[in-house]
Amino acid sequence: MSKYKGKKVLIVGFGRSGVAVAKYMSKQGARVTMTDMKQKNELSESVRACADIKIEYELGKHNNKTFHNADLIVVSPGVPLNIKPLEEAREKNIPITGEIELAVSCIKEPLIVVTGTNGKTTTTALIGEMFKADGKTAFVGGNIGKPLIDYVVEGKSASVVIAELSSFQLDTTEKLIPAVAVFTNIEPDHLDRYQDMVNYIASKKKLLGLCDKNSFVVLNQDDPTVAGFSVETPGKVMWFTKRDPEQGFIGGYYRQDARKMVLHITAQEEAYNLTGFKLFGEHNKENLMAAACAARVMGVGPKAIQAVIDTFGGVPHRLEFVRKKDGVYFFNDSKGTNVMSVKRSLEAFRSNPIILIAGGKDKGCEFTPLVDLVRQKCKMVILVGEAKEKINRAIGDYAETYLVGTFEEGILLAYQKSRSGDIILLSPGCASYDMFRNYEERGDYFKKIVNQL
Repeated sequence: MSKYKGKKVLIVGFGRSGVAVAKYMSKQGARVTMTDMKQKNELSESVRACADIKIEYELGKHNNKTFHNADLIVVSPGVPLNIKPLEEAREKNIPITGEIELAVSCIKEPLIVVTGTNGKTTTTALIGEMFKADGKTAFVGGNIGKPLIDYVVEGKSASVVIAELSSFQLDTTEKLIPAVAVFTNIEPDHLDRYQDMVNYIASKKKLLGLCDKNSFVVLNQDDPTVAGFSVETPGKVMWFTKRDPEQGFIGGYYRQDARKMVLHITAQEEAYNLTGFKLFGEHNKENLMAAACAARVMGVGPKAIQAVIDTFGGVPHRLEFVRKKDGVYFFNDSKGTNVMSVKRSLEAFRSNPIILIAGGKDKGCEFTPLVDLVRQKCKMVILVGEAKEKINRAIGDYAETYLVGTFEEGILLAYQKSRSGDIILLSPGCASYDMFRNYEERGDYFKKIVNQL
């Protein structure tokens, strides 16, 4: 019998994760209540997804009494953990958890977990493709694709589970023990939710604390914060770097002169040819090295890794080429939701003049780190959304800049002002929630408008 049978389970947040938990808890025989500050008409897609299961809804507001009477509260990643109803529930010692914690308590397969500020989606996808190319079954989920609990609900069977986890997801995770933990980088992000960088870093380091002596810990040697994690883990450390490795180095490094990636994991060094690697930007070499280290240490063969290097086309909404029209190149980087992500995207293009479309919901980050790149690479900046005035104050003096009222207006203005050879780059540097449900919807809308030009 399920330990949740007959229990009053309150799910806070009715997005993709909330829907997945509702289905899981319904299958376990729990009495499920769903609460969200959004109205029912704003959540129609989620309501439809749960049409075949029994749920009580409290939408448009939170009812404190429901929180107080719950046997278990499951918080979706997008919900801040310091809202008053949750604080009151904590005072009453009501258990509060997240979808990832529910999932990993049921998953027996080895877990590869990828976190970091930028690059984690591409890294996670690369690892999944490497297992697939090697003829091994892998479930890829978490913050990318399907919620992890879907693996349990659908009764999947894979040789490995690969999970991208955000800081929000790690905040409610206590018992996960990764076979491999990958840290891509740590840079300013989500400072609208965390008090400061110290708190944000502590959230990411939660994964470090979940590792044991059998865990492989893959760290970015070129990132000072991540490199410092090496002395704080009982796990077996592996590095990836774009610099020449030191003696005794275990991991992956990039030989720029020969366009080769070298893995030093087994007794024999393995060289991989990167001439067929299709992803733009030096940052994607880092993602590739991190992925290759994780896959190789879990038994994926060199031929499979080379095959993925030669064929992987990237993930949607991450420097995704949309089309070329009248000599103008359009790129969708809607997943570029923080300042350093925009910086990497601008650095990926060498010489073509860039028209940058940026803006959205501010996450509390400073945009001044973009000044030099905007001055060097952008012929124009078009700003939209809640943060447009703040971004304009930071970078508006360093390129011809326009503030527009709607997202579509920004795209049409960019096209109107473009000339052959220009790149129109959507890389918002902000969250999407002021105008869209998520970055995917924003990116899809960009592609729709661009393909209609």
